[in-house]
Amino acid sequence: MKIIAMIPARFNASRFPGKLMKDLAGKPVILRTYESALQTKLFDEVYVVTDSDVIYDVIKAADGKVIMSKKEHDCGSDRIAEAVEDLDVDIVINVQGDEPFIDKVSLSKLIEVFKGDINKKIDLASLKVKMNATEDIENPNNVKVITDQDDFAIYFSRSVIPYHRDQTLKVNYFKHKGVYAFRKNALMDFYNTPMTPLEAAEKIEAIRYLEVGKKIKMIETSVESIGIDTPEDLEKAKKLF
Repeated sequence: MKIIAMIPARFNASRFPGKLMKDLAGKPVILRTYESALQTKLFDEVYVVTDSDVIYDVIKAADGKVIMSKKEHDCGSDRIAEAVEDLDVDIVINVQGDEPFIDKVSLSKLIEVFKGDINKKIDLASLKVKMNATEDIENPNNVKVITDQDDFAIYFSRSVIPYHRDQTLKVNYFKHKGVYAFRKNALMDFYNTPMTPLEAAEKIEAIRYLEVGKKIKMIETSVESIGIDTPEDLEKAKKLF
């Protein structure tokens, strides 16, 4: 089973433009992320896939593997799908370009899902983390996920799901972490399917997989990702380094 990591890297992020090229302890954020993914030793190969000449050049200069997107893409899955279309791979892991502090334990769990899926019933695997604070649960920037009793995703939403009508019952809320592990064929099916109505409404790409009948296995993790979405996040990351 050939397993690769793909790091989608747009230069013009809406909330923090150019963040992937910001300096983090002497190297650009995207290069830190790429090197961290390599250091996990979980993958047969690690690639950055980008629409930016600047990002392409910095990875190339570090002797890294980088692919230039040929098309405009609305989401990371589409960008990755274009890049892997002609590659001989089985499992593709989407590593976020703005998360240089790689969670090796959680990524290992995603890979193990497919190693144990002998009958290939699982199309994707992804991560969820429990939320307890009301402000986190109600924040529309935190995508919530609900699952069935076998931990397969039922739905993702920016709204609060489930709705806690019966206050005598305990309800757990989970945030979806945007780290995916795909079977290549599921990724290509996504790529060849137009954006679906619920996906368009919520702006959550995982919903397209559900709408076309894909099975997403959710793995619980206790590790919160450390992403760089704002200048303040970058300063925190510098202190951690």
